[in-house]
Amino acid sequence: MKLNGQIIKVNDIQETDIDAMFDLMNLYFEGMSRDVFEIDLYEKQWIIILRDCITEEIKGFSTQMIMDKTMEGIPYKIVFSGDTIIHKDYWGELELMRIFSKLIFYLIKRYRGIKLYWFLISMGYKTYRFLPVFFKDFYPRYDKEIPEHEKKLLDALGYQKYPKEYDNKLGVIKPSNTEVSLRKGVADISERLLKNPHIYYFTKKNPLHYKGYELACIAELTMENLKPTAYKVIMSSKQSHDAIFQANTIC
Repeated sequence: MKLNGQIIKVNDIQETDIDAMFDLMNLYFEGMSRDVFEIDLYEKQWIIILRDCITEEIKGFSTQMIMDKTMEGIPYKIVFSGDTIIHKDYWGELELMRIFSKLIFYLIKRYRGIKLYWFLISMGYKTYRFLPVFFKDFYPRYDKEIPEHEKKLLDALGYQKYPKEYDNKLGVIKPSNTEVSLRKGVADISERLLKNPHIYYFTKKNPLHYKGYELACIAELTMENLKPTAYKVIMSSKQSHDAIFQANTIC
């Protein structure tokens, strides 16, 4: 294992770490703005920080927040994942999946009795592929029509988070004034990858992903909806709860 992950409060992050995070994003995305990056960052509650085990340099991160939504009189808690990136030298490492899985387990237990969903937006196929690996049911997907309830909730979340950019017909978030897109050579989709039905579907559902369009996705967070893969990943972590969650991080 080359990475160590930890969940910290966004307000506790150091300025030097923010510099490193922005530099990492700028390495793989075109059109990055420091001001927009910080506005997006401080909107979130927590951040999963991934550091090199030896140098302790930041080599990846993912920002997270809880959104509240009431639809048809039913209250929901929504986990929303923002900027997410891992340095290419660490692609294939499972640490982000381990830490995020622990966060999911914690929130499922904490919000027991409340409808809990993950709202994910995906500019690249690597992010979208997380869904079929970890969840039994998620949407949109190539082999099953999205149920009416999930469609209504997904549209409601899309409009709540991106009122001007969300297109409910396409199910994508269109780039706003500042166009951010993946640099060429990052997560390019080859003919070999297109043989995977999930990746093929992603390219058809979000054909302008290379221009910064993001596919809006949703998955219910319940123990029953998690695949055995999720349990295996979380059990593979040797870090203690305290090593991953700073004191009073999740509140």
